[in-house]
Amino acid sequence: MGRITESFMPRMQAQTHALRTLAPLAFRRVEGAIADVWSVRGEAGGGGFYLAPDPRLVVFLTPTAPAMTLRAAEHGPELRGLQAFYIPAGVPLWSRLERGQDLAHIDVHLESAALHRRLKRAAVRADLTQPRMIADTPRLLALAQMAAEEVRSPRRGEMVLDGLLSALLGEVFDTGPQDPTPPASGGLTPRQLAAVEAHLRATLSRQVTVAELAQVAGLSESWFAHRFKQQFGETPLRWQSRLRLAAAQEMMADPAVSLAEIAHATGFADQAHLSRLFRAAHGVPPSVWRRRAIPAF
Repeated sequence: MGRITESFMPRMQAQTHALRTLAPLAFRRVEGAIADVWSVRGEAGGGGFYLAPDPRLVVFLTPTAPAMTLRAAEHGPELRGLQAFYIPAGVPLWSRLERGQDLAHIDVHLESAALHRRLKRAAVRADLTQPRMIADTPRLLALAQMAAEEVRSPRRGEMVLDGLLSALLGEVFDTGPQDPTPPASGGLTPRQLAAVEAHLRATLSRQVTVAELAQVAGLSESWFAHRFKQQFGETPLRWQSRLRLAAAQEMMADPAVSLAEIAHATGFADQAHLSRLFRAAHGVPPSVWRRRAIPAF
């Protein structure tokens, strides 16, 4: 283990509102990092603005992602359904709660040089200048919960927490054999694809940009679009359109829901927009398909 930088302290600027702590802050120091655990209660619309000169990793400790939006640029996309995120040094972050709720999360503030050393020891090459937004994954949650317990109630030596931190970073930066099947050459990993699809399904009611999908996958926009097209033979936006059409078709099985309501719920501009794309894909307009699929309709 390398030398612990005793002088390293988090230097994050935080401006929060409608949030209050439920328990005293717990924290522990390991090599080149400080891990702290927060428990807070927030009101709907509460949240904050955060900026730090050091990179950090945040993992929420509940089984399901909190009802909140996150964005890493002042006019950037609002991301939902996230269990964890890595924020590079100097990148701002805005958060907003969509309903009142209690939150618990572990924050790992990282000294840049120590982070590079950890990843180098693990032979990991990662772009540490790009945010990584991660949908809920059971393994990441389990590691974060164990790390949080070690921070709150230390029962073992520093080596255990240090190892858990390295394991968390390994999950976040997609190292090791955590994906059961390898990606196609140059393509997205199964984990990246699952995170992107989960984000799309959680945001069906609005159009999602390629930049937003790339951020969820932890890639640059151009590289994400290139790898996606190479792997699936279609653009991310065309794939998104197919997912929306499939969701709309499922909703059409319920005769109580109008086509206008379905169009709104699945992110189409209006009923005419849905009808035009549905007919192009299925050869008949939604009204005809519905009459055939639901005899009593």
